[in-house]
Amino acid sequence: MDHFIDTFFNPQQILATWPAVLMGAVVTLEIAALVVLTGITAGIGLAVLRWIFGRWLKWPLLFFVDIARAVPPLVLVLLVYFGLPSVGIDIPGFAVIWLVLSAVLAAFVEEIVWAGLISVKKGQREAARSTGLTEIQALVYVVLPQALRLAIPPLTNRTISITKNTALGTVIGVPEIINQATTAVSFSGNATPLMMGAFAYLVLFIPIIGFGRWVEGRFAWRRH
Repeated sequence: MDHFIDTFFNPQQILATWPAVLMGAVVTLEIAALVVLTGITAGIGLAVLRWIFGRWLKWPLLFFVDIARAVPPLVLVLLVYFGLPSVGIDIPGFAVIWLVLSAVLAAFVEEIVWAGLISVKKGQREAARSTGLTEIQALVYVVLPQALRLAIPPLTNRTISITKNTALGTVIGVPEIINQATTAVSFSGNATPLMMGAFAYLVLFIPIIGFGRWVEGRFAWRRH
């Protein structure tokens, strides 16, 4: 038991490592917030553009969505970080993680919101048009709000899943939680920093998961 505590909960390692893990938690939180904001906004925007422009955007948009959903985020991160400098484009690691995860989240959000849009009954749109609303106004004021309400459960699940991929930043040197923890482990030879990293993820993401459940319950369709 003493060996287990010394390996995973060493007090000296906790005191020595907590500033670095805390700094990593701040970086992780910054990336996650930016990814959620950018990815959801871009995904909804793409679904709306697909609705408005139809066949003109369908195939280019589906090409982007399928690539972003099919290729593992780690591969995309490595391609962007190590591939773009060869053509003269050098992007910092923080921006690479933000852009790649935002693109992946946007692809999933586009498909989720699109499924919501086509699930709204056609009569809703026709009723809105009959009141004098334009096609865009019917979309914005009638169809889209209902589609977003239908899309909330899969949207929250996918958002939480992708924001946890901020840990991929460690492969390109972004000083997020796992990067700080593994660096401390390599210097100390003790696993305590990894346990601190896992605890930091719990502290960061359990409130987000709780917020997602609240949103699902608050905006869910009532059976009665």
